[in-house]
Amino acid sequence: MNSISTLQDVQGRENTLLRNVYLYLAGGLALTALVSFALSQSMTLMRAVVLNPIAMLVVVIAQFAVVMVISGRTETMKAGTAVMTFFLYAILTGVTFSVLFIAYAPTAIAKAFISAASVFVGASIYGSFSKSNVRSWGRFLFMALFGLVIATFINMFFYSTAMDLLISAVGVVLFTGLTVWDTNKIVAMNREFGGQISQADYTKLGILGALDLYLDFINIFLYLLRFVGHGNRD
Repeated sequence: MNSISTLQDVQGRENTLLRNVYLYLAGGLALTALVSFALSQSMTLMRAVVLNPIAMLVVVIAQFAVVMVISGRTETMKAGTAVMTFFLYAILTGVTFSVLFIAYAPTAIAKAFISAASVFVGASIYGSFSKSNVRSWGRFLFMALFGLVIATFINMFFYSTAMDLLISAVGVVLFTGLTVWDTNKIVAMNREFGGQISQADYTKLGILGALDLYLDFINIFLYLLRFVGHGNRD
């Protein structure tokens, strides 16, 4: 629990806010990894959930629903509910990620994770300290994201290995940029509150930041995994 004086100190609050964001993020990633690995070790559960089209559809829909709830209703949620909802999303992602342990070799997953962590940490540090006009990147990043989605959709029907590798490379660069942008956004949102922020809003701001960076990290990881694991799938 932060004291009132701490919450009124914008600069000091920024440091603790980022620390909390990274702690939530680390907890969410650890939970995702634990669930995905544990589930992948039981073929009974894999057949019942991951390899069951109906069950997986329910899980995917639940993932989208949870993201919509956190992104759109955080202001009206209790802080504790926001925290639990974030970790619920991490669990659901762990369920969908369990298939990666079947599709890719463990060494490929480890290499992709370490590479993603290195890229992410560098981008997030830059975003938190950058004095350049990072906020202006937003529209270009989201236009690129839209293009990436279209290219991925087209490549599903007219598959090309070269295009797949190109999409993966663009995906890594794009979500690295989004990591910088989202980290900078957390800092900017904290400053917008000035000296007036409640403990509940402070907690919910940390959860929103953690969710954005969580999504950035897992996308960097997935695109790097496509690179590292290309031709090295189990």
